[in-house]
Amino acid sequence: MSIKRSALSVGVIGAAVLAVAATTAGTAAAHGTMTNPVSRVAACYAEGPENPKSQICKDLVAMSGTQPLYDWNEVNIANADGHHQALIPDGKLCSANRDKYKALDLPRADWPATPVSAGAFTFKFRTTAPHLGTQTVYITKQSWDPTQPLKWSDLDPTPVAQVPVTRTATDGYYNYAGTLPQRTGRQLLYTIWQRSDSPEAFYSCSDIDFGKASAAQLAAAQPAAAPAAQAPAVPSEEQITAGLSKSTVAHHGHGGNPNEPAGAVVPTASAAVGGGSPTGPLLLAGAAAIGVGWAGMVLRRRRFEAVRRDS
Repeated sequence: MSIKRSALSVGVIGAAVLAVAATTAGTAAAHGTMTNPVSRVAACYAEGPENPKSQICKDLVAMSGTQPLYDWNEVNIANADGHHQALIPDGKLCSANRDKYKALDLPRADWPATPVSAGAFTFKFRTTAPHLGTQTVYITKQSWDPTQPLKWSDLDPTPVAQVPVTRTATDGYYNYAGTLPQRTGRQLLYTIWQRSDSPEAFYSCSDIDFGKASAAQLAAAQPAAAPAAQAPAVPSEEQITAGLSKSTVAHHGHGGNPNEPAGAVVPTASAAVGGGSPTGPLLLAGAAAIGVGWAGMVLRRRRFEAVRRDS
């Protein structure tokens, strides 16, 4: 009877080991940011964290250091679960109310801005760990003042794009179409990526410029307004790879591989995450082998003790 009870206990423990392994295999976090139009954090990272070129990016580093830029793909809330407005107060939208990224909320009219025009637009979102979910992109109302803290009420409630995203990213990017409405002057696009396989959500602010700013915008923006410029730079793949050693983003790439360095990225080739990763089965197989071996050892020990007692 004692051997049977031991076998039952071993089975329960073995099942627990397998459950832990299964959980570990599926905990890879999704990360990324908008790159067309380029987000604030990506634009400043592209300038170079150690020697940024624009005044606003210099001020970001002076306020928060270089780490927020090396961690450009991590403006998130782990337990958002769709409750974005409840968790992020007015004035904190671009940072997702995280102190680490507070400089992204600076109400300035000199953030690097992508020139755009009304009509069809192709969005590009660089993801370093793609996962199931929905990306929703909102635009500010024409009345938005870029020199005032961004509020939820500044966003037009009608998205300019809303698409489901999957575990597959083409060359490391989600690419999808949207439509920009008529606007003038500086505006902002606010992207929310709510995962459906986790309560985690990611956020990004992308400054855009329709040109021909209204008189009210020009008056509000002085003296901070900068002249219209070319499209801001986007982080290159070489720069992203080179910055991994300084990243503290701990999603360990895609697929939950604990041997990947912090901040490891999806390579720029079509990549599937989750079910397509070999890591999960390997972890499960390893856990199963450990559980079986340990169970056998315990049972042999129990039988040996039982024989000794009987003799």
